[in-house]
Amino acid sequence: MLDFTSALYLGLRHASASLRPWAQLTGGMPAALATPALAHAVAGQLANVVGTERVTLARSTLHAFWDLFVILATRDTTIYVDGGAYPIARWGAERAAGRGVPVRTFAHHDAADLWRRLTRETSVRRRPLIIVDGLCPGCGALAPIRDYLERAREFGGSLVVDDSQALGIAGHSPGPQAPYGVGGGGSLRWHGVDPAHVVLASSLAKGFGVPMAMLGGCATAIARLEAESATRVHCSPPSFADLHAAERALQVNHLSGDALRLRLARLVRRFRAGLRELDLSVGRSLFPVQSLAPGRMVEARALHRRLLGLGVRGVLQRSACGAGATVSFLITAGHTAASIDRAVEAVATSVRAVVAGDHR
Repeated sequence: MLDFTSALYLGLRHASASLRPWAQLTGGMPAALATPALAHAVAGQLANVVGTERVTLARSTLHAFWDLFVILATRDTTIYVDGGAYPIARWGAERAAGRGVPVRTFAHHDAADLWRRLTRETSVRRRPLIIVDGLCPGCGALAPIRDYLERAREFGGSLVVDDSQALGIAGHSPGPQAPYGVGGGGSLRWHGVDPAHVVLASSLAKGFGVPMAMLGGCATAIARLEAESATRVHCSPPSFADLHAAERALQVNHLSGDALRLRLARLVRRFRAGLRELDLSVGRSLFPVQSLAPGRMVEARALHRRLLGLGVRGVLQRSACGAGATVSFLITAGHTAASIDRAVEAVATSVRAVVAGDHR
């Protein structure tokens, strides 16, 4: 089976033999009691990569968002959630809502709609806490972070960016030889914004292939998050295996990350070119999640089923920002040109069969 369902975009898998050995998986104590030296080193390297003053580590983005909004959202705060935000960030906002914090939703990637909603509530003098995904996996577009940040600062608030999709992929100074940019530092690096009023939350499980998360921001904000975090008191921190994998991921990113990103971009372009020859559209984004919206002639579930029959597995999904079901291909640097060509051929065969009425 040819698999296009993995979000390990750079192809990093971290077999145990590729990592420095560890004596134990966990220290048996929460992060609030003791933080391993390696965790401090990994956090420092991540801060350099993403461009924030300081980083702290978490077991997952669920742990991070469980704490984040109830700590940052005080009595004078209103949370504004981008309409396409990933569910885990929404769960964090819902926890804050359960404690009485007002939560509003604005149109996906629409800074004008955000501004309208902010101006409606100026009389109550509440500070906005704006939540957005740095890169939307549904439409493949980078969020207008600079515009959102300007709105946040104008009204005395701050911006929270879930950068799980962009970390390891997007970077600074994009160009012909670096379509995704350089360094893999994520959407703040891509936009070149001042991170002073931004809290960056990101999983490392996609671009870097490590099942843990980070929170980045100014030193004062991160120190406060660490001091008031409930999950740092009641939950296990990232394991030593996770930390060793993160150490290796950052080494690979430093030494060959840009080459992997260029390879990935070429594979995505090959896939897109093949679909254009079939007169199929996959949108304008070069992001490695390429989604087919088959339309009226071809129902997405039938196309997905037909592809499985041909030995090609994609993701049947309905994104928060989309208008219907899609079949998505998650392309990684681990794929080959031959596997891309085979996928395109399978799409062509499947579309012809489904249009002809063969829904097996």
